[in-house]
Amino acid sequence: MEKLTELNFADQAEQVIKSLIRTNRNGKQELKPSNSQIRNLLELTTNLYNHARKEKTDVLSTDIRSDIQYVKMKFAYAAGRERDVNDFVKAADLLRKIDEIKDSKKELMLFCKYMESLVAYHKFHGGLK
Repeated sequence: MEKLTELNFADQAEQVIKSLIRTNRNGKQELKPSNSQIRNLLELTTNLYNHARKEKTDVLSTDIRSDIQYVKMKFAYAAGRERDVNDFVKAADLLRKIDEIKDSKKELMLFCKYMESLVAYHKFHGGLK
């Protein structure tokens, strides 16, 4: 998957969500992970966003970079617990995209927009019921 930019994060998110739509044994289309699973991931990201907004410089503090590492670990843990979350994390390439943030406030904000876009397209394409 290509690098996130201000001009492609929403398109990438929609492609990921479309790739996760499956037909169940009853012939109905379904989209996983569940509402609560994806909301948990979004909540972690939203907390990062709220902390980073307060940063006065474009270089993230050690505390925020530590929080980013914590979020990465929580994403990995959630992916290890549930197959549907694992499929989502891998399809969205979330762990690599978290690594790309490094110490850049701009990259963190872009990642947060991407995560929010994933949730929006998940709902748009039939998820979050």
